[in-house]
Amino acid sequence: MTIARVAIELGVDEDWLSNIAGEMEPEDGLIWVYGPGDDGVMAFSDDGIECLQDLIEINKAHPETNQE
Repeated sequence: MTIARVAIELGVDEDWLSNIAGEMEPEDGLIWVYGPGDDGVMAFSDDGIECLQDLIEINKAHPETNQE
């Protein structure tokens, strides 16, 4: 699922979510999907979405650590 869709489904801002997802690694379920050209879209496996949900909770509990 792409980051735009995950943001809608989780009810959070896409840019904020992208910032949080920047902490993730491929092992966490982060996937880059590439089409023609060099543009890539951030996407997530089911495990990646669960990881994002954990990161969202952490960042909401400790907003002082957010780097928006």
